[in-house]
Amino acid sequence: MKCQKCGANNANTHVKTVINGEFKEYDLCSECAKKMGYTNIFGDMESEFSNFLGSFFGNVLPARTQATRCEFCGSTYSDIAKSGHVGCANCYDVFADELFPSIRRIHGNTTHCGKNSSLARKAKEKKPAEETKEDKIKNLKAELDKAVSEQNFELAAELRDKIKEMEA
Repeated sequence: MKCQKCGANNANTHVKTVINGEFKEYDLCSECAKKMGYTNIFGDMESEFSNFLGSFFGNVLPARTQATRCEFCGSTYSDIAKSGHVGCANCYDVFADELFPSIRRIHGNTTHCGKNSSLARKAKEKKPAEETKEDKIKNLKAELDKAVSEQNFELAAELRDKIKEMEA
């Protein structure tokens, strides 16, 4: 997708604004976003935030984890504790004993309960809502049109009466 301002570069910034109740969306390249004043909202706070997250992992590290490295990304628990960033998905398995207490302390839970959780799947499996009155009338009108086109006037009269009754 191209930038909506300059039209030359690929858009990599999506901006949503609500000004005086008017909602607008823009797709901008990084140069146009910077010119319009849309920069990273965290700015220099990003490194401070990483240090903040790293502090939750604690400074006391067991000797075993000093030498243990993730075979996929090469991270150590010490790297994770300092940066506050887990190297890859495999790190959760490699450093489970050290990470899960901290994750439980930060998030309150160590199991996923987002979009793909079992609760979300159960919500999708629920029966659809009952047909509304408007939908029933719409379906009856479709049946009425079909009955008239087939010249089944007795059925058409019955359907017409049902529709009038429901609309009243």
